[in-house]
Amino acid sequence: MAQPWKTIECIPTEEGNLELRQRGEKDFLITIGSQILMNSMSNRSEIVLGQLGCSHLKESGDARVLVGGLGMGITLRAVLDALPATAHVIVAELNPAVVSWCRGALAALTGNAVSDPRVTVELGDVARLIRRTAVDGGDSRFDAIVLDLYRGPHAKTHHSDDPLYGSRAIENMRAALKPCGAVAVWGENYDESFDKRLQGAGFTVTTDRPGRGGLRHAVFLAHLKQSKKTGKHAS
Repeated sequence: MAQPWKTIECIPTEEGNLELRQRGEKDFLITIGSQILMNSMSNRSEIVLGQLGCSHLKESGDARVLVGGLGMGITLRAVLDALPATAHVIVAELNPAVVSWCRGALAALTGNAVSDPRVTVELGDVARLIRRTAVDGGDSRFDAIVLDLYRGPHAKTHHSDDPLYGSRAIENMRAALKPCGAVAVWGENYDESFDKRLQGAGFTVTTDRPGRGGLRHAVFLAHLKQSKKTGKHAS
């Protein structure tokens, strides 16, 4: 008989209670309201997301990477494993409780990835950080932007002004990248319109559906088509 879930912490949010639950030594859930956000026993797509997003940076000693969304730290762990020891990773996370969980109860899942000396955590909206970088440019730009956020692109994010996946947001991501940079985005399902918006902004796009059988999430990987100066965009 399966063990019952134990609630470790419950944080009220505008979308419902954000909870960390545990069952056994390594079986964890993060839920919001009645929906499961992450399951520690089902993380293949998060690992592939981190690996693909940074696969072009293995030999880049000064790599600078942005990870949007910390979750259980699984994607961050995959990003760190794909980067050299001299890289710098900025993690944008909205909820400080999630950071505390990754430094506490969840730390053993990732070898305490969030406390890696290469990592800086910024509490706040990743879209705002990207817009700021797009305006500032220069050395603040990233070699890779990896977004591991709730649901990912879907039908309701098709509007041009969607702050994360709309055409203006994609232009900001392009401007926030260094030449030959890449964007990797997790999606609950494949979204053709998002794929086309990325291509329209000057990216070449491939999509992976990791795993076999059952629910297979989508990983969008977008590379800038050519090295050229990017403009400054903000919305």
